Amino acid sequence: METTLQLYSVTPHPQVEYWSVCKVEALFETPFLELIHRAALVHRENFNPQAIQLSTLMSIKTGGCPEDCGYCPQSARYHTGVQKQALLNVEEIVEKAKIAKSRGANRFCMGAAWRGPKPKDIAKMTEIIKAVKELGLETCGTFGLLEDGMAEDLKEAGLDYYNHNIDTAPEHYKKVIGTRDFDDRLSTLGKVRKAGLKVCCGGIIGMNENRKERAGFIASLANLDPQPESVPINQLVKVEGTPLADAEALDWTEFVRTIAVARITMPKSYVRLSAGRQGMSEEMQAMCFMAGANSIFYGDKLLVTGNSEEDSDQILMAKLDLEPETAENRYVPEPSQR
Repeated sequence: METTLQLYSVTPHPQVEYWSVCKVEALFETPFLELIHRAALVHRENFNPQAIQLSTLMSIKTGGCPEDCGYCPQSARYHTGVQKQALLNVEEIVEKAKIAKSRGANRFCMGAAWRGPKPKDIAKMTEIIKAVKELGLETCGTFGLLEDGMAEDLKEAGLDYYNHNIDTAPEHYKKVIGTRDFDDRLSTLGKVRKAGLKVCCGGIIGMNENRKERAGFIASLANLDPQPESVPINQLVKVEGTPLADAEALDWTEFVRTIAVARITMPKSYVRLSAGRQGMSEEMQAMCFMAGANSIFYGDKLLVTGNSEEDSDQILMAKLDLEPETAENRYVPEPSQR
């Protein structure tokens, strides 16, 4: 039985196609090269295929999270070697943001490990957001579950995007996380949209889900109304000490298929090749870009796990004739094509 999705907007958008789980699963079943070709065509209709949006992610409050997410080394419930760290001060964060901008990033993403911020935390977050925004960077925050009014405060401070991943399919959710519900994620996404923030929302592939559940995950994202502006697709980074450290290995073609299906179902969203790139070959990453990925996290570290080194990214982008996205090379379709 298919799960009925709760959309976080009550305003209908006739341009958004409804994607049933069966329909998305049929896309997954498309012959591999045909699927990549179809996704590449959709990508070219909506974006410059040579431009890659570069984001940098920084953990501004690390470890000690009370939640039990089975993939996360920052949970206080697991012994992973991650040291608890208080919220960094504004000066430290701004210095890192300056470095990110100098290296080509145009979006600076900040993450805090907690279930959700308290009102006193929001006061600090708004100060940080204002300081980073003054550098001329787009700002993105992943701060957990939000209470009423918090999203509006973040928006007023200058936050552009709010990241809040649904993580996986609704029917697989309780196998990964027990301290919150799938609907809790949708509730915060609704608050974010109501405040006028852009949404960054995706999840993780390779958490022992089957293909039908991967299809349910993509359908859940594609049926959000409106669709997320940014969709990070992560490959599970197995961390010793977490419940998913021994998850079954995912074949690389299945991950590329997921990127392609995300591109076809969410044609105007940025599809970000996120965690797990450090373990991907150049050839696999190239296939992901061909399949419609057009954003990456740029830098040698994500929140607490490793990422591809910047030099490696520059070399790969040069080999593939890719360039950082700018206002000048960003493709905007003609009105008749929208």
